[in-house]
Amino acid sequence: MKRIGAIVAIGLLAGCSAVGGVTGDRPQAVAAVPSAPGVTAPTERLPTDIRRTTIIVRDMENSLRLYRDVVGMQVNYDTVVETSGVALPAGEPGAKARLVLLNANDSWVGWIGLMEWLDPPIPAGEYPKRMGPGDTVIVMNTDDVEGRCAAAKQVPGVTFTAEARLQVYPGRNGGPDIRVMGCNFFDPDGILIEMNQILE
Repeated sequence: MKRIGAIVAIGLLAGCSAVGGVTGDRPQAVAAVPSAPGVTAPTERLPTDIRRTTIIVRDMENSLRLYRDVVGMQVNYDTVVETSGVALPAGEPGAKARLVLLNANDSWVGWIGLMEWLDPPIPAGEYPKRMGPGDTVIVMNTDDVEGRCAAAKQVPGVTFTAEARLQVYPGRNGGPDIRVMGCNFFDPDGILIEMNQILE
């Protein structure tokens, strides 16, 4: 049975997509958005945005210690919802769950959602040691990877698979090598995080 604690749903609770004053067309980011060398921006708008990844968590406050306090994301929505158990096949019909949405530098895409089933709770699945088909890796780019990786170690339930170290990848389309410092760890619910800082 697939572990419940690491269910990831994209676009969960679409009716919440207009929170924080975001409605209609995609808003512009507040600050300049970095680009990836060798990736050409589309000349026409593509049909789909990947808005959010939502993680079912064991302990909301502990997960917030990681995503809000260590990663530095901003909470933009925090409420208790009643779930059907059907559209999102988790928990019992009519169960109450706390839903918290966090954004990074974009007001429309790249969000993380956290959901904790409160009444009744969902039993926690087995914490993973290895990954396999259907598992998820969330890749983040940050400003101070060594400091944030060190802080992540202090969050209960975080398990490191690799310390911060230099990694070099071939450039896109014959461009220069891509150099990043990065660490890897499982979050408190078994989602693998790759936290990087792109180097000049």
